[in-house]
Amino acid sequence: MHSHDASTEVLTQAVLRYAVDRIRLDPPPLDGPRTAAELRAMAGRTITPRGVGGLEALRVFSDVLAQATISTDHPRFLSFVPAAPTEASILFDLVVGASSIYGGSWLEGGGAVHAENEALRYIADLAGLPAEAGGVFVSGGTAGNLSALIAARHRWRARAEGRHDRTRGLIIASKGAHSSIAAAGRAMDADVVSAEADDQGRLLVDGLRTLVAGLSDDDRARVFAVVATSGTTNAGVIDPLDGAADVAAELGVWFHVDGAYGGAGLAAPSVRERFRGIERADSFIVDPHKWLFAPFDCCALLYRDPQLARRAHTQHAEYLDVLHTDDDHEWNPSDFAHHLSRRARGLPFWFSLATYGTDAYRDAVEQTLTVTRESARLIDEAEHLELIMEPELSVVLFRRTGWTDQQYQQWSDRLLADGTAFVVPTSWAGETVLRICVVNPRTTVDDVQLLVDSLA
Repeated sequence: MHSHDASTEVLTQAVLRYAVDRIRLDPPPLDGPRTAAELRAMAGRTITPRGVGGLEALRVFSDVLAQATISTDHPRFLSFVPAAPTEASILFDLVVGASSIYGGSWLEGGGAVHAENEALRYIADLAGLPAEAGGVFVSGGTAGNLSALIAARHRWRARAEGRHDRTRGLIIASKGAHSSIAAAGRAMDADVVSAEADDQGRLLVDGLRTLVAGLSDDDRARVFAVVATSGTTNAGVIDPLDGAADVAAELGVWFHVDGAYGGAGLAAPSVRERFRGIERADSFIVDPHKWLFAPFDCCALLYRDPQLARRAHTQHAEYLDVLHTDDDHEWNPSDFAHHLSRRARGLPFWFSLATYGTDAYRDAVEQTLTVTRESARLIDEAEHLELIMEPELSVVLFRRTGWTDQQYQQWSDRLLADGTAFVVPTSWAGETVLRICVVNPRTTVDDVQLLVDSLA
């Protein structure tokens, strides 16, 4: 099974040919989901005692399974937060898999970790974090937020010198915070309280101060983190980071910024000023697989002081002792998040940055912002549509006047079934509306015009 023989060579060439052909598709087919019953009937039984053979397994994937998944890199995949990995990042993802790299320790993966840290430094510099800042690539924003908040709670308890070892901690976030903040609270058995947001979902600093002032002395002592968002998922708005940082500083607690989607906007000079205050964060996340053109799964988690995170996350066991030395240059990624084993998931992002250069990244993010603004104008000028708010980043919220929930869903289903676009309804202030998110530089204003016309 582990030998490379003639049949393996044939399979190798077939897999590489499939990968290269998929990369060359411009655009790829949108495709769409099928039911479990349909897939069972179409794919047949693939896991058998003797195997079906690599070529047959590849055929099933190509002809059945791949066509039952929506292509997130299609230029008219505008739901949720799409993906738009560069060709270089996709190709290097193949290299990472073929290289069998263990990315958890410097001892085993020092070269890969060095490259990942170069990519992390690029993001830290965009955010204005200090030279000693550092971190790790984790699977996604949920993992990044959880790991950062674990470090925050660890520092809070360490400072209390035992007084809070059994105290249930408290996190303050905004009503516009991503659902993963509440999920982190449940996983950590911590309370999450929400400060008021404005009518666009942006944190109100006065509301944050009012919430803090209303806490009892006991509850105020339980606070270990203030969380702000730089680019809410549903509306793409940025919290007033400076104001949130002020409140965290006054409380003497950790300041975390969730930029899983919107943090990539730091690369664009046209919106960089809107992130003022992010340089004060104790931790910050951004997902390169969203708007920095990397393949899934890739979230950059950065700490102002990585040693605080190391003390919170390092696992101790007899067989791991060899990994922990006094050499400050040895950077074990497993020490900075709630994981041990990990693939070197930051390498495709590093390779893409090294291949194209940071200027190309700046220009690509600016391109998506330009398309977003022009799309908002198209929507605002269409008699049958209403723009809900001016886009701050690359999300556009709008409504089709006079439509019911059912009409929105029927329109969305029809576009997907026709292979035209993937745009699902969302909810805004209790109303069903439409939302598009532009993070793919291949998305054009003409693509959005097609949607506008289809809604007439």
